[in-house]
Amino acid sequence: MKPNFEIELLPEAVEFLENLDQKSRDKILYNLKKAQYVNDNELFKKLNDFIWEFRTKYNGKAFRLFSFWDKAEGKDILIVATHGILKKTQKTPNKEIKKAEEIRKSYLAFRDLKVRDKSKK
Repeated sequence: MKPNFEIELLPEAVEFLENLDQKSRDKILYNLKKAQYVNDNELFKKLNDFIWEFRTKYNGKAFRLFSFWDKAEGKDILIVATHGILKKTQKTPNKEIKKAEEIRKSYLAFRDLKVRDKSKK
């Protein structure tokens, strides 16, 4: 069975995962993989027009990886995970959503710059 989308982790998301204990990291990676095949709001939820979150509850903790959609040449739609947090409150903090939006803008600007450079060659 082919996944519905691919996942790309940006450096801050990788760093977040690397700083977790192995079992928490394994659970998050399992849920990321599961979200590629199953449409489930408990795993993957839209926060605003551009930002989504991968959600994992494990061992009494709520982990979040913020994400956005991108289309890549010759590939299915990608999800780019921007960064992660250990959520401490019921509501997702606005500053974390804004951070994900800023990372998205930087990513898209860099991607567009690469595409323009490639087309000049």
